[in-house]
Amino acid sequence: MRYMVIVKASEESEAGALPTAEELNAMGKFNAELVEAGIMLAGDGLQPSSKGARVRFEGDKRTVIDGPFAETKELIAGFWILDVASLEEAVEWVKRAPFAGSEAVEVEIRKVIEAADFAPVMTPEMVAQEDRLREKIEQQRS
Repeated sequence: MRYMVIVKASEESEAGALPTAEELNAMGKFNAELVEAGIMLAGDGLQPSSKGARVRFEGDKRTVIDGPFAETKELIAGFWILDVASLEEAVEWVKRAPFAGSEAVEVEIRKVIEAADFAPVMTPEMVAQEDRLREKIEQQRS
């Protein structure tokens, strides 16, 4: 099962503050552990919302909203995608993350919806299309 680990933004991350060399080194070691364990599928930090945009969909209307966005506590500063057996395993790995600064860090863990979760409403054609798209993505990554 895949889980997305969402690292919430802080006032510092939204201000564009970079981690220290020590923090980067510690996070690099943690990421290496995840890779060595064979569970890290992806992971990255994100630029502040001031360098981003949102697109709002209302019927046929599309509205682009440039950052920065309010409510820092609702924003994302980074993420991992982990392939683990359970939510409990994801939690155990995340608890080892090197967030040791004086600032509080909140991390959210959410299961990624798999194609099988849509089985009750997916037609065989839709399943075949999904399989083709995933195969093409894998080929592009190789």
